Amino acid sequence: MLARMFAETGAPPLLRRERRPVTMSATATRGDGSLVEMTIVDFSHDGCGVLCAAGLHEGERLSLAVLRRGTTSAEVRWASGGRAGLCFTSPEPQARATQPRGYERVSVDGEVAMRRAGKLHFRVRIYDISPEGCKAEFVDRPDLGEQLWVKFDGMEALEADVRWIVAAKAGLKFARPIHAAVFDMLLTRLRRM
Repeated sequence: MLARMFAETGAPPLLRRERRPVTMSATATRGDGSLVEMTIVDFSHDGCGVLCAAGLHEGERLSLAVLRRGTTSAEVRWASGGRAGLCFTSPEPQARATQPRGYERVSVDGEVAMRRAGKLHFRVRIYDISPEGCKAEFVDRPDLGEQLWVKFDGMEALEADVRWIVAAKAGLKFARPIHAAVFDMLLTRLRRM
């Protein structure tokens, strides 16, 4: 939920979006690991206003968490007298925990059908693939951990989970790896596209 609420809009960072008034308790983790309690008082797709007793500093990067809504990265744009404006950002690439891959990724440039639970199919572009998953670009970003179904032409739909999101791209992990022979056939088709 929070990931969608905090989705990047592609607007210039200085253009202020319409903000909705809210009252939500939040916790921010600073770069040194310390926690700061705050109250979100308004938000838009690209930022929020907060009340905070701790002194925040312009340019400071935070990890903002709201109970039952998720976590997002943010940067302090301004701070004055217990109030601050935050701009939502993409997480630092090195901040993602890396796990060794079971299979080598293969670069591709193709389209597949995708379906979210209870929604109609739509097309997305994929950039790399392995028997265990793929990287796709979304217009309407999914949530971290969301279950999706990926349908390659000529194959049954594969169940997948969203493992990471950076800007409009997301990494998907298939519930079951694609068999080696089927994967080779799939690569041949994708390379012809």
